[in-house]
Amino acid sequence: MTVRAAPVRLLVMPGLGGSGPDHWQTRWEACEPACARVHQRPWDRPVLVDWLRAVDEALGEGDGPVVLVAHSLACALVAHGARRAAWSRVVGALLVAPADVDSKTHTPEETRGFAPMPTAPLPFAATVIASHDDPFVAFERARELARRWGAELVDVGAVGHINASSGLGDWANGRRVLAALVARAGRREVAAS
Repeated sequence: MTVRAAPVRLLVMPGLGGSGPDHWQTRWEACEPACARVHQRPWDRPVLVDWLRAVDEALGEGDGPVVLVAHSLACALVAHGARRAAWSRVVGALLVAPADVDSKTHTPEETRGFAPMPTAPLPFAATVIASHDDPFVAFERARELARRWGAELVDVGAVGHINASSGLGDWANGRRVLAALVARAGRREVAAS
């Protein structure tokens, strides 16, 4: 008997301000039918409990395993929500440019409601992608978060906040990292069943 993993849904989770039309998250969403976006209200005044509730609702809209595709402040959101009952279908998380919500020098006051950053190991496969010149997190802090979360770390050099301003376009390298994460999450899911 062959065990087949169910198709994976991708849940795109933008950070503070959302992801505009030139952001890699928006581009991935446009070309990947398995992608859906978590819509937060308001994007510029994040409230942790409201943002968690929006993810809970988005996770409840479909069946099967889910991989979260989080950017910036949404990485803190993943760390806060990882053990919620509604998140039981999450099998992986791509955590890109995690905003350091504990640092007043790196992140704006609007993010302080997401502090302190949870650092317990995540209960699913995870990959952190970090840049050496990200204004919202020092590279060493991103490395430390990856280690504490039990996540793989991908060093992309110096590309800023890994957003639309970084000029990544469709960000093919990011898609390759996501594909590897989805495969790893699928192997963990099959091994656990």
